[in-house]
Amino acid sequence: MTAKHEQPHPIHGRVLIVAGSDSGGGAGIQADIKTVSALNGYAMTAIAALTAQNTTGVFGVVPVDPAFVAQQMTVVLEDIGADAIKIGMLANAAVIEAVAGAYEERAVNVPLVVDPVMVAKSGHFLLEPDAVLTLRKRLLPLAEVVTPNLPEAEALTGIPVRNLDDMRRAAEMIRTFGPKAVLLKGGHLEDEQLYDLLLTEDGEELFEGRRVHTPHTHGTGCTMSSAIATGIAQGQSVRDAVARARAYVEKAILTAPGFGHGHGPLNHLHTVKPFP
Repeated sequence: MTAKHEQPHPIHGRVLIVAGSDSGGGAGIQADIKTVSALNGYAMTAIAALTAQNTTGVFGVVPVDPAFVAQQMTVVLEDIGADAIKIGMLANAAVIEAVAGAYEERAVNVPLVVDPVMVAKSGHFLLEPDAVLTLRKRLLPLAEVVTPNLPEAEALTGIPVRNLDDMRRAAEMIRTFGPKAVLLKGGHLEDEQLYDLLLTEDGEELFEGRRVHTPHTHGTGCTMSSAIATGIAQGQSVRDAVARARAYVEKAILTAPGFGHGHGPLNHLHTVKPFP
């Protein structure tokens, strides 16, 4: 007699992640896989760069051959398929071109979440400066939603972002580059009150929260964008996916394990029940 397979929380939503790795496990591909899995999605990957990093900084970056990044995407999409694709660190213009080409050829109708990763929490550049324009021209017009933080928004627009009015101007400019929606994350503002601004064709929605004073915020951007991609893959609207992602990230920060001597990782698995 065959035992019945129990699946109390069915896996729902296939998310292909195209990003760099983080050997410390707090950001990048590692954080993305944890996030998608913790939200009951199915994570797949195309690794675009390798990094040697921990909570104190990034010590080395090795880009993956652009053709091989595209091949990883292609074989996954041809076999398993995807309900959403999340783009993270891509390192250089050649990789961006390869990823955009593979997307246009194999998955043009799959919602694309673009996290324009440029600088690590430690200040190390993760995207070559001359690749910013390529990112803006090739990937942003394809995106369902793009999720920059304030320094990334400044790099994309050339507009200094120091307050909420600046955030509105920057988000509006980024929308003119082609994405359907922009989530501009305001964590780099110095106020105790935090704002994340969602701008869509239907208008603006402002999400508010209080600053959590902790050094354990490594990988928040990767985690947020992967959580949004999972929600979209599971059929949520962009607005609802953002709202759930924000709640998930907040609890992940509040329950962070406290590892490392620098900017520590989040508790991505706070949704998972421990074994009895």
